[in-house]
Amino acid sequence: METDDVLDGAPTADTAARVREVIADAGVSQREFARRVVMDPSKLSRSLSGTRRFTAAELARIADEGRVDAGWLLGTRSRERAAAPTVEVEGGRPLQIVRETVRLIAEHGFHAVRVADIARACATSSAAIHYHFPGRAELLEAAVRWCMDEDTARRAARLAEADDAAAELRQLIALQTPRTAQQRRQWAVWLDLWAEAARSTAVGRLHSEYYRQWRETVADVVRRGVGQGVFRAGLDPQAAALTLTALIDGLATHVLSVGGPSSAAAADAMHAALTTHVTDTILAP
Repeated sequence: METDDVLDGAPTADTAARVREVIADAGVSQREFARRVVMDPSKLSRSLSGTRRFTAAELARIADEGRVDAGWLLGTRSRERAAAPTVEVEGGRPLQIVRETVRLIAEHGFHAVRVADIARACATSSAAIHYHFPGRAELLEAAVRWCMDEDTARRAARLAEADDAAAELRQLIALQTPRTAQQRRQWAVWLDLWAEAARSTAVGRLHSEYYRQWRETVADVVRRGVGQGVFRAGLDPQAAALTLTALIDGLATHVLSVGGPSSAAAADAMHAALTTHVTDTILAP
């Protein structure tokens, strides 16, 4: 399905103003709104500034999140005709689609997921999926972006609770140890994307950029810890982050390869190994 077939009309200069109104009514930042509609924040920014046109699928997701009529965003209908979605699902239909896509990727692998499978999981039609995401590639990229954004949000929330950099590092280790079903699902998606990164696909490049940001997060924590005196003086933040993230990746891969009751023991062993590494090489004596 082509994007222009989804909605009548085409985005106009006034469309950006209407989208800004929807964002203002939502009471959240532009970046948070982009996360909610599973859109690249830079694309949203360029579309709002007029250097890029919104696609019809993006407007459909914006309309769903803002509980407005997509036709109103395009200027073809009055605001009074705006209506709530006919199907009420937690977080709106786009997020339901994305969450189910992530679950299916974790269970069956990136290349095994079909639009028909996603539609079945959402109890809707393939046409309804295409209304929000015109093509499979766009949907899979949106799912990966959402998965990574959720991981980033969880990390930020946990780091905000920490008293110092040592506590921050312990929080990061706990978050990266695949104990719960959600953590294992996140890791299953993460590991499946390594092959995409090696092939330098669009999704693979997204994964590589996210991994760069994740490693920089660890480096920033190490840098703060050295400054606070809780980590070893003279420690190289980049080198320490590279070693620690590589160790996390390798150990998590082992945990995911262990099934059944043994997986809990493997996760415990992973956490213990990471804790020992941090104590022996990062924490101040």
